[in-house]
Amino acid sequence: MEPLVDRPGPQIGRSSLGERMASCCSYRTLQAWLPILTWLPKYRLSWLQMDLIAGLTVGLTTVPQALAYAEVAGLPVQYGLYSAFMGGFIYTFLGTSKDVTLGPTAIMSLLCASYVGGDPVRAVLLSLICGTIQTAMALLRLGFLLDFISFPVIKGFTCAAAVTIGFGQVKNVLGLKDIPHEFFLQSRGLGLPPFRAPPLFETTPNGTSISFGEIIEDFGGGLAVIPFMGVLESIAIAKAFASQNDYRINANQELFAIGLTNIMGSFVSAYPVTGSFGRTAVNSQTGVCTPAGGIVTGVVVLLSLAFLMPAFYYIPKASLAAVIICAVAPLVDYRVVMQFWRIRKLDLVPFLITFLLSFWEVQYGIVGGVVVSGLMLLYNVARPSIKVMCIGLSFPSTEYLNTVLYTQALQASPPRSVVLDCHHVNTVDYTVVNELRDLLRQFKLRGVGLIFSGLQVLTD
Repeated sequence: MEPLVDRPGPQIGRSSLGERMASCCSYRTLQAWLPILTWLPKYRLSWLQMDLIAGLTVGLTTVPQALAYAEVAGLPVQYGLYSAFMGGFIYTFLGTSKDVTLGPTAIMSLLCASYVGGDPVRAVLLSLICGTIQTAMALLRLGFLLDFISFPVIKGFTCAAAVTIGFGQVKNVLGLKDIPHEFFLQSRGLGLPPFRAPPLFETTPNGTSISFGEIIEDFGGGLAVIPFMGVLESIAIAKAFASQNDYRINANQELFAIGLTNIMGSFVSAYPVTGSFGRTAVNSQTGVCTPAGGIVTGVVVLLSLAFLMPAFYYIPKASLAAVIICAVAPLVDYRVVMQFWRIRKLDLVPFLITFLLSFWEVQYGIVGGVVVSGLMLLYNVARPSIKVMCIGLSFPSTEYLNTVLYTQALQASPPRSVVLDCHHVNTVDYTVVNELRDLLRQFKLRGVGLIFSGLQVLTD
């Protein structure tokens, strides 16, 4: 009887299985899950100097902002700093952007205030749950779901949030009657946060125990809104700076990094965090070379917690209110309304619905904008223009179009020029235009052309 290994059928099967196992365990796969392995072997001494300067600068920016954002979230001051250091360490190993910094932000703080009501126990538990949801999405490769939240919805929400946060701080700037000028008494004499599992239940002052299930029920729609908005905010920032500095990010890996940061953050009493546009801009402008700058930022925050907390007691609320207002002011982007009007007037509909409903309840604004965007998209599918081979480019297709052009042309050796035949494109929304503008710049940076052939003048 012939040995089994000599038989063609099983031999091929075993070979295929072996190849698949080798592929799963390859160094390239390990690099995909641990991006630090792609840049650490090439690390230079000159990069260390730039990372130290950038990390220190961002750290000094993070401390006052974290204190201020804790106020927005309705939490004691120390929770802002508890939330500000874990992201720097986790993202160094798992992040795919050299510029992004994770920590408390104005948007996430406002969302937390809406769902936890200033309760630190619930805020920490919310971080654990959000991180678990985000990590599960990353492992299941569900990052593509973010493509269905259009740019007008994001802009409508951020503008409304900025207005809400800014006006909420006016009372502190003006020093209205009976408004205390110092921060919370709980900020005195804290050394660091204990590393412990977040509580899965809560005991009220009168001794009543609230179960995990009841807390989940109270969170309601926040369990969808906060994880999604956290991911959206961070990935949008990562894409913007990747385009500016000529590199690519991996959306699913970014999702994994944010999720794990929130999970681990919950063990040091952090509330949900995401990427910060302002601090990422500072990081980029000070010349950071790798994500290792986040380690320096995390150390600065930890040193502040260990040695400077008693001094924070004397910081006036008016000063922190000014920090918040300065941080959120750039989010009110009135120019985008004119851009919507010029490119595609219908994009104003989800923008305005999101903007207005967000003043009522944040989650209603986001859900309303997404629903209207979806209905507009479905209407175009159900009632297409009666023309031969007419197609429309709309926001869910932008990431796919970008990826195809990037892999087929810019990653080719040498890079190749591309001609897009637009004779049969009859609608283009603002999200597509915004993405194509960034893509055009990427082509120019590589010295090749992206040509649009047969574009029509659309009268909407």
